[in-house]
Amino acid sequence: MTVVMLLHCGQFRLDLSRPLVMGIVNVTPDSFSDGGQHLRHEAAIAHAHQLVKDGAAIIDIGGESTRPGAQPVGLQEELDRVLPVIDGLRGIPVPISIDTCKPEVMRAALAAGASMVNDINALQDADAMQVVAASDAAVCLMHKQGDPQTMQQQPRYEDAVAEVSEFLRGRIAAAEAAGIARERIAIDPGFGFGKTLAHNLDLLRHLDRLYELGVPVLAGLSRKAMLGAITGQDVDHRVAASVAAALITVQRGASIVRVHDVRETVDALKVWNTINY
Repeated sequence: MTVVMLLHCGQFRLDLSRPLVMGIVNVTPDSFSDGGQHLRHEAAIAHAHQLVKDGAAIIDIGGESTRPGAQPVGLQEELDRVLPVIDGLRGIPVPISIDTCKPEVMRAALAAGASMVNDINALQDADAMQVVAASDAAVCLMHKQGDPQTMQQQPRYEDAVAEVSEFLRGRIAAAEAAGIARERIAIDPGFGFGKTLAHNLDLLRHLDRLYELGVPVLAGLSRKAMLGAITGQDVDHRVAASVAAALITVQRGASIVRVHDVRETVDALKVWNTINY
């Protein structure tokens, strides 16, 4: 199957013939890596501008942590966290993605200027599907097993790669049936979302299987616990491992890598692109 190499995000058309970097802006007090650093709106806006200067092609803004064990955030609190940041970033030269599973937050964020939805629930909420279908925004459909509060307690698969692939195939079909064009869809295997280290490594080894689904693959391994398990490093010392993981994902077909450390990842991809293009 031919993979879509142009992602439609509202007014933006992202050329995916070479891998792109999505920069993370967590407007939260409890995200696993940078929780609290950008909780003030001014700090989050400044950080986003810096990520664009560093080479981010997409800015992903989230107001609710989805790390293992994270507690849900109320609707109004999430809106209060993310909307001023999106409003403060009007006019930036890259798409803004809203990282949320709440339809109300999606709708408000798109109205405020976001042009992509990054949904860990893969639009399984009918209202969320309707919100995205009625827009011209892109969407990233992610796989997870369980909820953030419990997902890492006992994740089980007969064949993680096959099960993740079939789930995402079904969500692509559901999105298209709802009127979301294939050119607006990306998928994410959900590293660390209801998966053991062995499951994550299996998915990483066989990420090219997802490439066969015909839409861009987004991979998010930045600073995650699996890298800590491999290297023995705490979350503040996983930059090198994160960059290495990002390079492995693009070698296996990922079109977008979602990272905290944009400058380092962009530099590594410049070297990779020089050799491969």
